[in-house]
Amino acid sequence: MPTRPAALDEIDRQLIAALQINARESVAMLARQLGIARTTVTSRLARLENTHVISGYGVRLGQRVIDGGLQAYVGITVRPRAGKDVVRRLSAMGQVQQLCAVSGEYDYVAWLRSDSPEQLDQLLDQIGNVEGVEKTTTSIILSSKVDRGQPV
Repeated sequence: MPTRPAALDEIDRQLIAALQINARESVAMLARQLGIARTTVTSRLARLENTHVISGYGVRLGQRVIDGGLQAYVGITVRPRAGKDVVRRLSAMGQVQQLCAVSGEYDYVAWLRSDSPEQLDQLLDQIGNVEGVEKTTTSIILSSKVDRGQPV
């Protein structure tokens, strides 16, 4: 059973930032970068993992691997009291990579991935036709300038 997360100090934050840049960095290199002992890095990593501050490590695919695929963010406005059903319906769509409840102009923002402009168009039509969806606004991702990883 994970223990309660402790407050993060500056070394923890620096360690997390270094891992977000390169999660495969060696403990020895992390220790050198942070100016601390390797055993300190190892024990801090273990604590951050055990308390689920770090919930996992993964692989990020490069944009070229997607081979002409498209990614887009879609702002979604829903009718009052329709949110649960809209979330359930969008969760069933495999091309919806992430769905977040947000504050501001939209109720939700979805991150979509499709193989072609035609497939994206069909997906946007499907989302727009979900019962309870009032409005969508789409922004196609042209390129990624900074990517520190996605939630696990």
